[in-house]
Amino acid sequence: MLNTNNPQTALTPEQVATALQLSKNTIYQLIDSGEIIAKKYGRAYRISPKSLSYLYTGLDQDLYLAEQEDLVNQTEITNAFKLTRSSK
Repeated sequence: MLNTNNPQTALTPEQVATALQLSKNTIYQLIDSGEIIAKKYGRAYRISPKSLSYLYTGLDQDLYLAEQEDLVNQTEITNAFKLTRSSK
């Protein structure tokens, strides 16, 4: 699995294909469909590891992290609602 925590590393489509055990053509199709975000420099694509998080989580990394934080805070929010409702 690729390390998606280092945004400084740019990967080639070939590197991504090897790491994900997919064909290079499949990676280009995923880029064209928007499932992998890639930056094009001249004729070459570079892919941020962070943009691959969607393939692992089904969500963009920022949305995934926000969802995880919401899940942690959900009990506290529920308790605050109960307290507010019981004081009326």
